[in-house]
Amino acid sequence: MKNVSKKKLIITACVFLIVLGGVIYFMGNKNKVKELPVTKGVEVVPTMDDNLSRDASWCSTFQLVWNDMKNEIVKQDVVFSPQIKMVENLNKESFTEDMLSDEYYFKIYGFKNLELKEKIEKGIKEKFNQTSDILNDFDWSDEALDDPTSRPEIRRYFFYTMLYREFEYENKFDLLNNAKFGKYDNIKYFGVSKNTKATIRDQIDVLFYNSKNDFAVKIRTKNNDEVIFYKNPEGETFKEIYDNMMKKTNEFEGSVSFTEYDYFMAPIISFNVKKDYKELENKDFETADGNTAMIEKAIQTIKFSLDETGGKVKSEAGIDSWKTTAVGDEKKPRYFNVNDTFALFLKEAEKDVPYLAVRVDDITKYQNN
Repeated sequence: MKNVSKKKLIITACVFLIVLGGVIYFMGNKNKVKELPVTKGVEVVPTMDDNLSRDASWCSTFQLVWNDMKNEIVKQDVVFSPQIKMVENLNKESFTEDMLSDEYYFKIYGFKNLELKEKIEKGIKEKFNQTSDILNDFDWSDEALDDPTSRPEIRRYFFYTMLYREFEYENKFDLLNNAKFGKYDNIKYFGVSKNTKATIRDQIDVLFYNSKNDFAVKIRTKNNDEVIFYKNPEGETFKEIYDNMMKKTNEFEGSVSFTEYDYFMAPIISFNVKKDYKELENKDFETADGNTAMIEKAIQTIKFSLDETGGKVKSEAGIDSWKTTAVGDEKKPRYFNVNDTFALFLKEAEKDVPYLAVRVDDITKYQNN
């Protein structure tokens, strides 16, 4: 009997530990965005003013790190030579941090060092229970850090923002039968049908309805977020699309109530995209104090999921940059970058005339092999 009781006690203890472990794991991971596979074919644009391809995404995080770099370090518009349309749009600062509640984002910048990296990791953990997907894509070796002692003429900076948000509908929508989306079959949907409860329908506001192919609706959530669907959007940028939607909303004179006779269906979606802003890297530009600055690396990620219960968004952006600084009477560094048409000569050290000369204009002709 004693052996049987002992065995039962051991089994009970094991079950308790397994359950406890599951609870701890759930509590520690409940806020983490589900790992999504990398999505191909969805463009990331840095501002709402940039032209779009057919599938595109935007989040405010990159604009926020750009604003910090521009206002705190450059102290004037960033100007490349030649200028880039993307940079012109970013310089407009069409999105600023006062357009977003503090609870939505974590933002920091400073001299690039391991202490700053630690502050970022600790900050997003404490605020969102999240880890970064981009920090380790930047170079944190000794040579890449700010070192005012041995390299006072160049100061290294790092700018970082994470936006994280979870939202839930007051009442869960119905899962609907799979159906077509354009030319695609068997797509998963959520929404309301003929027999859906009134409490679910009441979450939907009609912005406008001109036809079954030209409408916009808004779903309210219990987290003060709104989810808006605009079918067949018009415009070449997100700003144009949004402005056109609001124009139609303001002009709409029909009923804005979602009634018991109305239907609604929306696809379940999720995506995970990453943008390396190569077009911004390794181009020097002038700061307001007459020094030179350069962006070495710029990255943005966007993860988003939406279903019948609500949604999650996680976006990060980082800019690794440096600026020259006058130190005493030292001259500013010079940059001997052979990155355009050049001539090359070979000669013997003690001779006056070279024995080989090359002029390179189209570099592709010299790299075919």
